Amino acid sequence: MTDPRRAPRGTARTRARSAVVAAFVVLAATLPARAVAAAAQPVDAALPYVCDLPSGQQPATVRVSATFPAQVAPGEPIEPTDVTTTVELPEQAAADLTALGATSARAATRLDIGVAQHDTTARATWRGTAEPVTVPPSGPLTLTATGDVASVTANDAGDLVFTAGGLTLDLAPATADGTPTDPAAVTVECVLADDAPDAGRLATVAVGSAPGTGTESPAGTPSASPSASGSGAPEERERQGDRAPRITETAPGGTTSTAEAPTCRHDEAHPATPSSMVAYITGYSNVRKLKGASLIPLSCTMLEQGELNLDFLPDFSGAKLSQKSTGELYDEGRQRVRPFKATFLTFDFAPTTATMVLEQTGPITIDSAGFYDFLENFISLDTYVRVPMVLRVTALEVNGTPLDVGPDCRTRQPLTSEEPDPEQHPGEHMVLFGRGEQIGGEVATGYLLSSGGPLTGEFAIPAFTGCGTGGEDLDPLLTASVSGSGNYIKLIQGQTCAPLVPNPNECTEDLQPLIIPEPER
Repeated sequence: MTDPRRAPRGTARTRARSAVVAAFVVLAATLPARAVAAAAQPVDAALPYVCDLPSGQQPATVRVSATFPAQVAPGEPIEPTDVTTTVELPEQAAADLTALGATSARAATRLDIGVAQHDTTARATWRGTAEPVTVPPSGPLTLTATGDVASVTANDAGDLVFTAGGLTLDLAPATADGTPTDPAAVTVECVLADDAPDAGRLATVAVGSAPGTGTESPAGTPSASPSASGSGAPEERERQGDRAPRITETAPGGTTSTAEAPTCRHDEAHPATPSSMVAYITGYSNVRKLKGASLIPLSCTMLEQGELNLDFLPDFSGAKLSQKSTGELYDEGRQRVRPFKATFLTFDFAPTTATMVLEQTGPITIDSAGFYDFLENFISLDTYVRVPMVLRVTALEVNGTPLDVGPDCRTRQPLTSEEPDPEQHPGEHMVLFGRGEQIGGEVATGYLLSSGGPLTGEFAIPAFTGCGTGGEDLDPLLTASVSGSGNYIKLIQGQTCAPLVPNPNECTEDLQPLIIPEPER
């Protein structure tokens, strides 16, 4: 059965796909075999840093791991993968947070990356988010962040060198009941220590030449040295911008894709308003007891963007921002994520396959708050998404034997997270968090409601009820093997489409989201 969206969306995507295939064919025919079959280059660097903690400067260790290509062609983007930034702060950092009354903290990282080729340089920012961690009573505080990183493109041949620079940690400490501390945010600035090995160099990627030579130009002739025409010549200086490596931030909401996508548009039963938007979501959820992750399938969400409120500073240099929006899941008229299957080992030995559905049981609320710096044209927003939903099991197979769970097998209550503001948001629901930033007209990083991005959270799965038929009670089996706390979820929301003010870069011709996100662990 064909995707109902295939006709209106197929033309643009087919052209893009054909162009990529054609470009690859041409590239494979013209480059030497060694350039086509470039090897991966894993990097795992432990670097010394000095961090400005609230109590003063302290040494820290930052471990950066990633996979780079060993070699690329000129003009080919370099996209590091499996990027992880692990920050080990000294015991004093935990003491500083404890002094604020914090028992846990979540973090966002911004690692400055220098990119150099010949006499040209550029800078990129690797941004990451970390799962919430418990503040230890003693010992170091360790934060592990992952996220999207910018791609780098060099148009000239020669070695391209990546170097770690300054690191910024944005900490959001919370008390035992989940409420923010005062202050609610702690920013820690860190600089690379003077004794860092190789001055923080992470990787060297050969562009259009054998690794380490840096001499072969796209035409096969030696690259001109910086002094060949005089480094101070005006024409040379004017070329620096064109020759410098180009940094392209990764859009947080994913990319266009040919993947099968469910219908995601307003209809008579769900009429659009001037504030309406639609977007796709997908992701992974880890179930702690099962020691594995389940893919949350590509699903549709309908959003109603609230009014943006501005509280101006006395000098009008900026304003505090706040916005309250709502949403609902949509799957063929039902408020739920599309059904999905997960296979795992029950009690570590019995292979079990379950078909599950996440069903919304109340309104989704989306609360965003942050700051707009007018002078820098910079926006930073923290967003909390609260989703009340139950986990329903529709089919179960244990060790190859189907078990009839019946039509009403589900968790007794909605999935629950620690609520940072229980007085304002009572009841049982999951809490997802995202932080986003945007400078001027540049691509947003992290999560913003309109552009999408990663949302993360931790939740508990309640006990099951209504599972089994014919006198067979399967509630204890599911509760013992699945229910419990400490489960982690990471959702990726794609770029939204506003159907009443459609943007061809965001919407298909039939007013569905053009951008389809890819799940991330």
